[in-house]
Amino acid sequence: MESDTSAASTAPFRIDRSTWDVLVERARSDFPYEVCGLLGTHGDGTIEHFPIDNVERSMTYYVMDGKQLLRAMRTIEDAGAELAIYHSHTHTQAYPSATDISLAAYPEATYLIVTLQDRDAPDIRAFRILEGVVTERPVHLLDTKVA
Repeated sequence: MESDTSAASTAPFRIDRSTWDVLVERARSDFPYEVCGLLGTHGDGTIEHFPIDNVERSMTYYVMDGKQLLRAMRTIEDAGAELAIYHSHTHTQAYPSATDISLAAYPEATYLIVTLQDRDAPDIRAFRILEGVVTERPVHLLDTKVA
């Protein structure tokens, strides 16, 4: 299984334009506070979005609503989808903070960060975080939504 984790760590994270736009709009929706949620990426490339409330409503960190998180995790696991955990950085670059790294509890997950540091040019970057080590996954933006 280690090779699967290693391969997934460096494989591109594929995201369609529609999902990209939804994540950026979600990040803008509660500015200047961080937003968060999950994505489930299915084998056929489709992506399911689970927005989750940031119960702390903070500008510098997020805490996902426990009930919403559990419900989304069960749905993703039951579907056998790849887990991606996202949150926004409203004033800093799209790179995991020390807090993000220390709280990364799902080694199989991809961590996405949506940055609004440059409000006119939002960006999304993807990472794997395993035992405090951050590995960036290239993000491949698809022009169309996967059917």
